[in-house]
This record gives sequence, C-alpha cells and structure tokens, in this order.
Amino acid sequence: MTAAVPLKAIADPVAVNAEASAAAQRPLLRLEGITKTFANGTAALANVDLTIHPGEFISLLGPSGCGKSTLLKIIAGLAAPTTGGVDWPRSTYSADGSPEPALGFVFQEPTLLPWRTTADNVHLPLLLTGVGKKEARDRVSEALAQVGLSAFADRYPRQLSGGMKMRVSIARALVTLPEILLMDEPFAALDEITRGKLNDELLDLFARRNLTVIFVTHSVYESVYLSSRIVVMSSRPGRVVSDIPIEAGYPRNEEYRMSPLYNERCRLASAALRLAMNAGEAT
Repeated sequence: MTAAVPLKAIADPVAVNAEASAAAQRPLLRLEGITKTFANGTAALANVDLTIHPGEFISLLGPSGCGKSTLLKIIAGLAAPTTGGVDWPRSTYSADGSPEPALGFVFQEPTLLPWRTTADNVHLPLLLTGVGKKEARDRVSEALAQVGLSAFADRYPRQLSGGMKMRVSIARALVTLPEILLMDEPFAALDEITRGKLNDELLDLFARRNLTVIFVTHSVYESVYLSSRIVVMSSRPGRVVSDIPIEAGYPRNEEYRMSPLYNERCRLASAALRLAMNAGEAT
C-alpha cells in the first residue's frame, strides 16, 4: 500500500524536499551501550555505541575473538545483548510502520543443504515464510541472476566451487529483498583471486540494490577496498576504538587499489588495528 501524502506536502514542494533531506540524514540503526557476557563469564563486548546510516558500507575490523560476529548477531536479533540495545528509528525506512527493516544474513560458511539444488537452497527462506510459488520462483530466478548463477540453478552443492557456494549463500540472503545485508567474513576461506572477484561483485550488488551493508572481516585491505567506513574494534571485550571514513566514491576497481588514498587508508587502518589489539584487556 502506498502511504498517503499530506496535502501540505503537495502544495509545498520546498517542504517535501526538506523532509526528504532530513529523512536521508536520520540513522538507520543505533547500537547503544551494548555489552555481552556469556554464561561462562566471558565478556565479549563492552559498551559498544555505533550509528549507521542508510546506504553505508560498514566494515567491522578487529582481532580474532573481539566480538565482531557476536555484534552482527545482536543486530540481526540472533543473540541478545546483556545490556544496551539496538534502536531502529522507524521513520527512516518504513512507510508502513514495520518495527524493523528486512535483513539478509550471510554466514562464514555457505551452510547449503547438500540434498537441495542451488535454486532450492535459495528458495528455502521463502518456503519458510510462506511466499507463494509464482512469486518465489520469480524472486529465486532474479537472485540467481544477480549473482551470476542462472545456469547453475539445478546443480547440487557438491558440483559447485567454493566461490559458487558463497554466491548461492548471498543469493539466499538477497531473495528476501533485504534493506540491510549482514555479512560475517563470507570470503575468508577463499583464495585471493576468487575473493577479489567476489569483492567486486558485492560492490556491484551494493550499488544496484541500494543496500546498507555491515561486513565483518579480518582483512585491512578488503575493508579499505569495500567500505565507506571502517569501524575498528579492540581485543576482547570488544569496543569501538576507531571509526575511519573512506572518502573514495563508487564504483571501485584496480585503479583505486593503486591510488594514494587507498594506500594511505590501509596504513591508517593497519595502525588502528595494531593499537586495537592491545586496547581490550588493558582498559
């Protein structure tokens, strides 16, 4: 259903433009004072505050065990914080009053069902939510086309390469039509050539789908190539110690990787990561 437009807005285009500009500046989500302590007493996160705006590509960069994946799961609602919470300012993304936007989650491993074909694996989220057959078929076809796997719809996971399996996992996330794509080190196990190719394909999807992406990685070079912002987290308990803007526009390519800006931001992110590795237990 299309939301009704106030009469005042119709009569006053300046007001419409002002309201649209203000909406664009509103946060998509806020993480406010998030801590996470597990039942065994391990403190994973400590007082994490972070604001994310629509259309950003955020990389969470930090040492192993700093709580990056835990934070991603809290954003997705797959885990609960011990204290603090996730605030979704409703007016930012929802005209129909939905409590939060659609999320797509891509895990570290593709986690494909070996007895289901590529198309059937992508269809699974729609099957679980009761989407009708025709709409589901169209959405699966579109998602596979977006990741370049239309010709492999009938293949089984054992017939796919590692990079292709990860594309299936991304298509499975895209088929739900998410506004936010959460990605937990999806390319870490892949070789450098495949990883670089999937980085480029992800940026293409990011632009074409107008997504907001929150991406967990250990790689400084990957984070600088992909991101509009890099959020550096300390060693356990994880907290935000640096927030680095990446001013380069999109699209990006090998020319960007050779640019002074890329090299300078890699140096800055590397220095921030070195400091972060000593900033957890020492605080």
